[in-house]
Amino acid sequence: MADQDPLVVFTPSGRRGRFPVGTPVLTAARKLGVDLDSVCGGRGICSRCQVEPGKGDFPKLGLHVAVDALSAWNAVEQRYDDKRGLKPGRRLGCQATVQADVVIDVPPGSQVHRQVVRKEAAARDITLDPATRLVLVDVAEPDMHEPSGDLERLSRALADQWQIEIGATSLPILSKLQPALRKGNWQVTVAVHQDHRGPARLIDIWPGFYEGGIFGLAIDLGSTTIAAHLCNLKTGEVVASSGIMNPQIRFGEDLMSRVSYAMMNEGGDREMTRAVREAIDSLANGIAEVSGTDPRAIVEATIVCNPVMHHLLLGIDPVELGQAPFALATSDAMTLGAPELDLPSVNPSARVYLLPCIAGHVGADAAAVALSEAPDKSDELTLVVDVGTNAEILLGDRRQVLACSSPTGPAFEGAQISSGQRAAAGAIEAIRIDPATKEPRFRVIGCELWSDDPGFADAIVSTGVTGICGSGIIEAVAEMRIAGLLDASGLIGTAEQAGTSRLRPEGRTQVYVVYEDDERRITVTQGDIRAIQLAKSALYAGARLLMDERGVDKVDRIVLAGAFGAHISPLHAMVLGMIPDAKLENVTSAGNAAGTGARIALLDRGARAEIEETVKRIRKVETAIEPRFQEHFVAANALPHASDPFPELAKIVTLPQTSFNQGGTGKERRRRRR
Repeated sequence: MADQDPLVVFTPSGRRGRFPVGTPVLTAARKLGVDLDSVCGGRGICSRCQVEPGKGDFPKLGLHVAVDALSAWNAVEQRYDDKRGLKPGRRLGCQATVQADVVIDVPPGSQVHRQVVRKEAAARDITLDPATRLVLVDVAEPDMHEPSGDLERLSRALADQWQIEIGATSLPILSKLQPALRKGNWQVTVAVHQDHRGPARLIDIWPGFYEGGIFGLAIDLGSTTIAAHLCNLKTGEVVASSGIMNPQIRFGEDLMSRVSYAMMNEGGDREMTRAVREAIDSLANGIAEVSGTDPRAIVEATIVCNPVMHHLLLGIDPVELGQAPFALATSDAMTLGAPELDLPSVNPSARVYLLPCIAGHVGADAAAVALSEAPDKSDELTLVVDVGTNAEILLGDRRQVLACSSPTGPAFEGAQISSGQRAAAGAIEAIRIDPATKEPRFRVIGCELWSDDPGFADAIVSTGVTGICGSGIIEAVAEMRIAGLLDASGLIGTAEQAGTSRLRPEGRTQVYVVYEDDERRITVTQGDIRAIQLAKSALYAGARLLMDERGVDKVDRIVLAGAFGAHISPLHAMVLGMIPDAKLENVTSAGNAAGTGARIALLDRGARAEIEETVKRIRKVETAIEPRFQEHFVAANALPHASDPFPELAKIVTLPQTSFNQGGTGKERRRRRR
């Protein structure tokens, strides 16, 4: 409405609120509990409060951000820019003031509590047969009586000594050839890239025997986070791992928001392409610096991603993925040169392999999960759920593998949650609620102690308790259901109904207070419950749709994949009804399976040929046009489900059979679900 104060939305936290015109961005951030740094008292000296305002249409938020949504560039910012320089598009949060509705991104360097990208490299036995390797070659000296070029004699030497036939050679490599041959006294070490298809090519050349080693990057390009593992191509060892937030979050928290941004803002797709390429290059540069690796030695990379990220990385407008029939520009695997993707922080001749997409919205990340978890080689009917902003789901065994994607949104990662935040030090990641007293105890990222353990307050003095991350909100909602604070429909009871003063009215609904001190109050609201219900319903409906296609009502094994899946409690996931009923011992975590698949493809070229054939046999089920998806979605809104039985869950958890909707007392009898 016209008489409302401007709406300010911060990314990547997703926190939002209305503030009067003229409110400094830094003030708005502090009032919302947004993690924005500042140490100079707002004088424009430290520059730690740098932010990046969005512009254009944000359909998912219902916002149009005008170019003058923040105050004009002022003298303090100009002075700082003259002395130290600000990146284009950046503003100082202490100087820029709110003038109209605005979306503001807080880059990683401006965050006090840096995002914890929980995509560690899992220990895994991988066949070591990389596409790029080093070979030592003795090259014949030039002879006036048998004239030939140095490249031609190197090619003959590679064929004779290593049975390697090389194709075209790039000009940068050719320019290094003669100095290297003469300095090495006609002995050189060459990095040769020989993929599972096509001729070999020279990547780099060193005089004599080169002992420095060569490396590759396995990159998991997610909607929310980007993770990379730097691997030694000779030993397979993971030398270093690192991750950053995907800067595209400022254009939209979920994939369809980004497609909409591209559709409604001219050049929006190019903005997002530039942002993600710069982020990957920055990640490569940072991981090389931390590990002490010469960027020249990074000679290869593999990338896995969903179809929208795939297109934006390649510089392809994703508009066709926003409407049926969801056509991909290409679903085949691709091998490109690093310069084609604007990656100057690796070897200029480095090769980048993108795994194939399966179809529509089931992308190369799902292919990587299939490569890592191999449901097609299992005798057990296995459900693999890669939990993220857009969930990829695989169901199969040796007979057949089915796949679908499900739009869960960012709630599972702490976004769109009132006290939610990304995973960072101080965020609540685990919680337990006593069914008798209704009192909570919790654990935060960065501290192994629980909140009721001696020494907890001292242990968190540097971080405090800052909010709730994805795994924390899942456990909080599930624990509220177990403790009788929440009924099967998802409605929070009153203090009188549930018997605890931690339930407090907020408007026409109730909130549960998890933690409060002089600075902040962390709660679970009715809106939070609904956001989780929508996300988990989409996840369950996708899995149930695949089960219908296979004609089954139960699966033998469930694998939770993805960085977030690695931190989900299987019990709490089942209480919510995120996953079908199963014996808990048959629910396991695969960690970052997409990242593992990227590492397998990096270190074993045979695996590339294998996954390219495997994806042709995976049958994709399109949730967007399947009527049963909506039916399953509605039924899955209940906690855990309106009609599907959960007999295995009932053996270990007693869920209260309460109903708060009709003024129930909350003291209805507790019984096991049958």
